[in-house]
Amino acid sequence: MSILQTTDLGVTFTTESGPVPAVRGVSLTVAAGETLALVGESGSGKSTVALAAMGLLSGNATATGSAIVDGHEVVGAAESALRGLRGSTVSMVFQEPATALDPLTRVGDQIAEVIRNHRSVSAADAAEQAVELLARVGIPTPSQRARSFPFQLSGGQRQRVVIAMAIANAPKLLIADEPTTALDVTVQAEILELLRKLAADTGTGVLLVTHNMGVVADFADRVAVMLQGEIVETGSVEDVLLRPEHEYTKRLLAAVPRLETAASVRDGGVSVAGTTGETEASGGDTAESARRREIPVRLDESAASHGDGGVSAGAAGAAGRPGAAPVVDLRDVSVTFGRGARAVHALAGIDVVVHAGETVGLVGESGSGKSTAARVALGLIAPTSGSVHLFGTDLRRARGRDRRSLRSGIGVVLQDPVASLDARMSVGECIAEPLAVHRRGTSSSDRRRRVDEVLDAVRLPRALASRAPRELSGGQRQRVSLARALVLEPRLLVADEPTSALDVSVQEAVLEVLTELQGELGFACLFVSHDLAVVQHFAERVVVMRQGVVVEQGTTGTTLLHPTTDYTRRLLAAVPVPDPILQRQRRTERLATLAAVDA
Repeated sequence: MSILQTTDLGVTFTTESGPVPAVRGVSLTVAAGETLALVGESGSGKSTVALAAMGLLSGNATATGSAIVDGHEVVGAAESALRGLRGSTVSMVFQEPATALDPLTRVGDQIAEVIRNHRSVSAADAAEQAVELLARVGIPTPSQRARSFPFQLSGGQRQRVVIAMAIANAPKLLIADEPTTALDVTVQAEILELLRKLAADTGTGVLLVTHNMGVVADFADRVAVMLQGEIVETGSVEDVLLRPEHEYTKRLLAAVPRLETAASVRDGGVSVAGTTGETEASGGDTAESARRREIPVRLDESAASHGDGGVSAGAAGAAGRPGAAPVVDLRDVSVTFGRGARAVHALAGIDVVVHAGETVGLVGESGSGKSTAARVALGLIAPTSGSVHLFGTDLRRARGRDRRSLRSGIGVVLQDPVASLDARMSVGECIAEPLAVHRRGTSSSDRRRRVDEVLDAVRLPRALASRAPRELSGGQRQRVSLARALVLEPRLLVADEPTSALDVSVQEAVLEVLTELQGELGFACLFVSHDLAVVQHFAERVVVMRQGVVVEQGTTGTTLLHPTTDYTRRLLAAVPVPDPILQRQRRTERLATLAAVDA
């Protein structure tokens, strides 16, 4: 039985420049208990199909064709009829939790409200169920967190709250629009296992909208590939991911970053410039990550050349100039929020150093302190104890013009593009604002020219400069945030999940741009991410954090190929790979390991 069936679905948006067709002739089905993954680049129409199935298209959208949910026609239905479907028969996990949560209401109350809107239960029972749902989606101390406001949670925790709201009433159809975008790999694996169990136990059908091919391999039964509003290929997950037929699908899969393991390197699977060979894996960078960073590591390079744990001299500026002060130097930094019994120890005596031209990846689960450490480096959070030096200057002693001068050398890409871009400004104005604030560019024409340059750099059309951020897809907004961060040609780029909202092909292009610009400008990069495959291919060194403590750090090759702590090993084991057969094996092994630990 089909829980969702669309037939010749079309969606056209009316804009000032005329009608824009976003979806054309889309026909698909989702059966009870089945997961259909809808994949494609940003702007391909994936999210528009999902919104059309919920009856949530904006006022300037016109839908044609048919979208039937559990026997109910959505296209053309009255709003009163749709309200009865949403939240009970069909629920949705939105891509950006900041837009899905009320910032003025405690998260427990928001979940309880969803429950009481569709079921006759008391306020006390709804509150108790809300706490249980928070526990199910992996939020620690759920009773305490239920009383928190969204701004008091990390990005990953907010996304888990959204998922808890979506599954609160056991819907027949769950539409998940990038449901694991903000989640670290271990929680992502737990959430996918939860959704998988929900589908198996209740027969819930899932329409999964994602750009993460590892998630597709781990969770989907079938795959539909979208390009420019149309479905170009569909089939079982094994057929589409392992035997793609359409050239576009092949290009998407080729752009997926693959996490290398010691076993895969020993098996000779590392390819450099079309050559397959074997790399010594006991130190330094792997051959593939070296190629991306333009580090001249030979395929037969021995561990002896990395005996000091350093990086090849070919990595421009990776070790910094002899005697030069680090760009970022955090020493024995601790951060505590609140006092007494409610105190939260976000950081506990961490050391993080980033040199000129070097990229350091900060990895760990949500709530591990990664983003807090980045904000300390930016001077946005004052440490409770320890020292913070930026470009060789003690940040605590910098005041007024000196502090402003330091900040002009920093570019920032935040995790949530909705929160970082002013909705009242055009894209061009958002990008140009740092130029005006720091008095760069002598005229508006100079600033427009610079805006055009950075739009080109992040692979966005210059015509987007006149549009509002709300008119762009999630991935496009993230690229605008990146352009804004690069507009001042910074000495330091702090990137907090900079590719989390990007599809794989755009992610690859953006990382290539970052690498090229880093080579030209020599800026350092503090790269905060839960995507270990991206970190492996982009960073020279890795700092692994857990509960505010640095548990392991070293060169990327050493740390991710030969981790020394069980925590890092668990992180690596939770990374999904875009091969459904191999991923099933990895999932089975991971669950067996967790069961043994629990026993």
